Amino acid sequence: MLTFRRSVVVAATVLLLFFVFFSDPKSISAKDLLHDVELEQKLQKNRQETESAIRELQASTSRADDAQERKIELLEAQRKNLEKQLQQLRRLPPDAGVRTQLAFQFPYDTLNKFPAYIWQTWKQDFDDPNFDERFKYHVRSWDEKNNGFVHEVMSDQTARTLIRYLYMNIPQVIEAYEAMPENILRADFFRYLILLARGGTYSDVDTEALQPIPNWIPDRIDPMKLGLIIGIEADPDRPDWDEWYARRIQFCQWTIQSKPGHPVLREIVAKITETTLQKKKENRLQLPSTKDRGSEVMDWTGPGVWTDSVFGYFNDPVKSGLYYPVTWSNFTGMDQPKAVSDVLVLPITSFSPGIETMGAGGDNDPLAFVKHHFEGSWKPEDERMNSN
Repeated sequence: MLTFRRSVVVAATVLLLFFVFFSDPKSISAKDLLHDVELEQKLQKNRQETESAIRELQASTSRADDAQERKIELLEAQRKNLEKQLQQLRRLPPDAGVRTQLAFQFPYDTLNKFPAYIWQTWKQDFDDPNFDERFKYHVRSWDEKNNGFVHEVMSDQTARTLIRYLYMNIPQVIEAYEAMPENILRADFFRYLILLARGGTYSDVDTEALQPIPNWIPDRIDPMKLGLIIGIEADPDRPDWDEWYARRIQFCQWTIQSKPGHPVLREIVAKITETTLQKKKENRLQLPSTKDRGSEVMDWTGPGVWTDSVFGYFNDPVKSGLYYPVTWSNFTGMDQPKAVSDVLVLPITSFSPGIETMGAGGDNDPLAFVKHHFEGSWKPEDERMNSN
């Protein structure tokens, strides 16, 4: 009879015989039963290949970085060499004239904006207790009408220091400035010098701002096509005009707006420098004490030479791009702003309102921008005009 105990013994015997006769002679470990050996080998091979590729990529990247670094170093060396050559080209020849030096130091670009500067000079700084009370109201009007502008009111001494700094590389200009025998000449010269170097608006301390400076340019004219804004001082339609004024049409220089480096300013600075140094050489610097004193000032640094410089620019086609003659007849009787080349010429009303002559409008005229109170502090007392 087959009992449970006998059944267990039979089953154990059968299993033993199976392992003895049918199993692989190699032993089977627990690891073999749990893992696919072939798959593990493939993964191990892929890992080795990946690590090798990474090492090669790192080495290649390092070699590329080194090559790139060497290329950058080579380009930098070439750049420095080119810059050195350009510096050599930028150097002016030792015999360069004043005009060449001025053009080099203060290049002109019409596409620049008009700088938001207002320049004025007097014997003392504005905050000096000795500053003339007559002018404080006029000076403040420029701030009130031109919010956001940098407004500098400089003493004669401050102006002199600034000119020495701005023109340190053009000693002839400084020599001429220092050689001038009277403040009126230096004051005239200063306005051209500061506008040439820095641009902006210059106006005498006896002028009053009636409208903001940006209003000077009509909407129909693009400011980026302008480089200089001037006004007519005198348009005397009378046969004896030369007994009263330096030129038939005379441009005022008590108020001027410009961009830095404008050729008209360059030319007048060069003219005044050459004239002054020639006078110094000939020992003719002193102004006469006769009635010719005023005329000499106007032709040395004043509206006479200023007007000549403007017309000289208009009639130089290389500088102005104009190929027709420009004379006083182009401006006489004008009552609206006129752009000629890159110069905006304003009618007499704009900077001389209320003079009640030569067609000038009143202070409330839409084109009245600056009121000149004609203090004429450089003139003898009995020759001064006062519109107050």
